[in-house]
Amino acid sequence: MVIKEIQQFAEIRPKARAYLCYLLSRNIPNKTPEVSLDNIVSALKKIKKEVKEIDTLYVLDAKGQQIINNISKTPSFRTGEGENRADRAYYYRAVREKRCILTDPYPSRIEGILVVTAAYPVYDETGKLRFVVALDIPLDKLLHMVHPSSGETAFGRFSKISYAAFSVALLAVAFILFINGVKAFFTTELNIFHIDIKEMFEATILLTLSLAIFDLVKAIFEEEVLGHHKKGEPDEIHKTMVRFLGSIIIALAIEALMLVFKFAIIDPEKLIYAVYLIGGVTMLLFGLSIYLKSIARRS
Repeated sequence: MVIKEIQQFAEIRPKARAYLCYLLSRNIPNKTPEVSLDNIVSALKKIKKEVKEIDTLYVLDAKGQQIINNISKTPSFRTGEGENRADRAYYYRAVREKRCILTDPYPSRIEGILVVTAAYPVYDETGKLRFVVALDIPLDKLLHMVHPSSGETAFGRFSKISYAAFSVALLAVAFILFINGVKAFFTTELNIFHIDIKEMFEATILLTLSLAIFDLVKAIFEEEVLGHHKKGEPDEIHKTMVRFLGSIIIALAIEALMLVFKFAIIDPEKLIYAVYLIGGVTMLLFGLSIYLKSIARRS
């Protein structure tokens, strides 16, 4: 389920219902002697021709049984006649409320994607329920019709392209760091009794930064380019930020430790700079802990 689309639907739901119900009420006579199945089918075919985003249209009788096959441009969807849909929310809500209704998004049994259904009860001139007319439309298409999402606007497409370009560039940086970090192990003499601590630390820093940048690229590409939002994990971007900051803190702590060893041997007077770096790492840790507490309170 795409959380962003659900949120957008909640915002545009009144407009979506008004639009779809207007389509049905404008084309289908209600509470008149002209109420007949043939007239309704003709009206539904006209609606399908005008609004290509609609997947299927169909008609139920007063008891909720489908009395025609689905009207659809997709041949495999043209089924359904004889099915009992009395237990469907769109049927009993339309009958109970005696007006056109719009359902919440739900997974389609045919395609498996999120769809919404507009249902319109049709009465004869005596006020007796004769039919319930329904139309199914995919959620993403409805959003584009009523209120185009940012992903379909010119700026939205530009943003996706920009994020994709930055992701590729950052991924290249991550691979360069990874290659150089691995290279550092093979260009030094592998002797467990004579290990060059400086080169080992530098290789570790390169690999740590490579992992942090790769994790950041993964989050940016999935969220901003692909638009994937994990259900039940609304704070995924916060988790990525914590991992990224944690990797940076580890890299700086290793660098500070390396400077302590270096200055202690060759220039003790400069140890104060290593202390400054350790102090900076400590401040980052405090900042990260405050950030984690603020996330925990919001969740």
